[in-house]
Amino acid sequence: MVAHKFTVDLNKPLVFQVGHLGESYQEWVHQPIVSKEGPRFFDSDFWEFLTRTAWWAIPTIWLPVVCWCISMSVHMGHTLPQTALMVAFGIFLWTFVEYVLHRFLFHIETKSYWLVPSLLGSQLLGNTIHYLLHGCHHKHPMDGLRLVFPPAAAAILCIPFWNLIKFCATPSTTPALFGGGLLGYVMYDVTHYYLHHGQPTNQVPKSLKKYHLNHHFRIQNKGFGITSAFWDRVFGTLPQTKAADKAR
Repeated sequence: MVAHKFTVDLNKPLVFQVGHLGESYQEWVHQPIVSKEGPRFFDSDFWEFLTRTAWWAIPTIWLPVVCWCISMSVHMGHTLPQTALMVAFGIFLWTFVEYVLHRFLFHIETKSYWLVPSLLGSQLLGNTIHYLLHGCHHKHPMDGLRLVFPPAAAAILCIPFWNLIKFCATPSTTPALFGGGLLGYVMYDVTHYYLHHGQPTNQVPKSLKKYHLNHHFRIQNKGFGITSAFWDRVFGTLPQTKAADKAR
């Protein structure tokens, strides 16, 4: 009996279809469909609503939290220069988190419906979860309502990040460090949106836009930095230029 290759129907909700692609998922998800209109994810209107976020919701929701965290450290006795230094360090830490998540989680290779075995014998994400986390962005890179991280999911992730910083830092420095990291996240998300939908005129954002779109449309296993290429340079994942490729 010949097995038929599964085909995704783009006119139906996608999330519970993509798991059936199996080993073909990686090839399918990295063939982008360039359209500002995103696909439907779920039959349920409630769950569908939670997957869509306007870019401006990110600074609107999270910047007040950033200010509150920074003010906590100031009220605990830190000077403004000290607090500013902690915030800057928090932003720097976020750039590393941004790189690690993008490279090692968002670009993990999957082939099962839900889960895959890890080296430790536990289970990691499969096609369905990967598509929700990041695969949808590579398949529909211009979907303007799925470019930033949904606030409900971000709020849940804030809990372990807060506890991790609290474990490593002092009670008075934890809020400013966390606020800096959260500010770094806000900068990341709005920058990411701008790189896809903005029309930069200055050289720096133009180069950054070219760098990121190169990750989507030319070399998808390189160039994991969004707000900068710093960690790509550090860890050797800086993509080669077209000129360098032609010279090989």
